[in-house]
Amino acid sequence: MANKRKTIYCCSECGNETSNWAGRCPACGAWNTLQEVAIETGSGKKSAVSARAAAGKAKPLSELDTSEEIRFATGISEFDRVLGGGAVAGSLVLVGGAPGIGKSTLLLQMCASAGNGRKILYVTGEESQRQLKLRAMRLGVDGENIYVLAETDIDSIIAAIDELKPDIAIIDSVQTVSDSGVASAPGSITQVRECTMRIMRVTKEKGLTVFVVGHINKEGSIAGPKVLEHMVDCVLYFEGERSTSFRILRAAKNRFGSTNEIGVFEMADRGLRCV
Repeated sequence: MANKRKTIYCCSECGNETSNWAGRCPACGAWNTLQEVAIETGSGKKSAVSARAAAGKAKPLSELDTSEEIRFATGISEFDRVLGGGAVAGSLVLVGGAPGIGKSTLLLQMCASAGNGRKILYVTGEESQRQLKLRAMRLGVDGENIYVLAETDIDSIIAAIDELKPDIAIIDSVQTVSDSGVASAPGSITQVRECTMRIMRVTKEKGLTVFVVGHINKEGSIAGPKVLEHMVDCVLYFEGERSTSFRILRAAKNRFGSTNEIGVFEMADRGLRCV
């Protein structure tokens, strides 16, 4: 069947979709937030609903595993405290912050300290493999167990996860990733939401820990609909002023720990150090 293009309007605040434009979102009530999005229908790609249906089946409550979640230390004490005692296997963590604040540096340093026999896939959509290697050398990061993929296509990223079977995956950043089946530009509301949904599905199915980098907008929230924050397990904000060397990591949401902790770092010549 030939693909047909359809126009919908998506709210940049709550992610609600409607077929007609209006000055006010009918779901959340925000003004002037409906943006036009073109989508393709009738494609041969497997729908999200059928993909989820094939992933598992319902089980009796009495048969569900109630064992405690598996945690591992990232090796960065301030990071571990904000996460609630370490990262949880099978969790999706969204790390937000202004461009250039140090999100990638924090996660690259975590790769070195959390490695300890774990296989890590670092997907970079903003840098080349060579650029990431140069930054790792400056930070003193040993890349023995770190595999670097310079890719922005979500299908290729998921294929790499299937092939490599990493314990930890980092996607830097979600605004650069796109799904070829979605007729909108990378970084658009629809692309960010759909790609995050597919990443979340892989995270839960395979039990790996995924850190996704997200840039914030001028209002200070992660660029894309607010619904993203409901999709992930943990939302972290990395904050600080360019004029100072200090950075603060805080949790806006954490399904596996408290949101009352903060982590304090100082940006030095060779990366971040805990304060």
